[in-house]
Amino acid sequence: AVPEKRILLENVKAINPADIKSYESQGGFKALHQALGRSPEEVIEEVKASGLRGRGGAGFLCGAKWELARKSPGDEKVLICNADEGEVGTFKDRYILQHNPFALLEGMAISGYAVGAKKAYIYLRAEYRYLLKGLSAAVDQCRRKGVLNDLDVEIREGAGAYICGEESALMNSIEGKRGESRYRPPFPPEKGLFNKPTIINN
Repeated sequence: AVPEKRILLENVKAINPADIKSYESQGGFKALHQALGRSPEEVIEEVKASGLRGRGGAGFLCGAKWELARKSPGDEKVLICNADEGEVGTFKDRYILQHNPFALLEGMAISGYAVGAKKAYIYLRAEYRYLLKGLSAAVDQCRRKGVLNDLDVEIREGAGAYICGEESALMNSIEGKRGESRYRPPFPPEKGLFNKPTIINN
């Protein structure tokens, strides 16, 4: 049998999700420091070349999405982490949130730098409320360490509506509206949350 190669979950067993130092001891934030040493455009090109895709059903290329948002006019851009994960029997996102929240936040900091976002939301599934305390603690530790690169991360809880896993319904929910899908175009990288260019990554 071919040994399993883990990437996102490579250091899960070696990391204490309550202690940022354990993440740093495993090379945590190295990728962020490398990204900050390059221009946002170079980071986007690197992500495009990697072939990295979103973890949602569409599998859209992250680099292409980030590039659209980067080039969209407007000084205020927004980043959203879709942690709604409403698919039955699916726990790919929960495992990361629970066991390695610092990797998620490092990825958000890189994305925020690349697209020029200073505001970010983690949209947490209502059924994952038990993860809220640990995730909030991870955000606080990253903020105190100064590793979010001025990215203001806010956690918003869903209300248990399956439809809010769809990106436009999710944005409506964050805006305090009924969680209903929007007509498109415009697409989020052009006009998304509060009508600002928005990146939504699963």
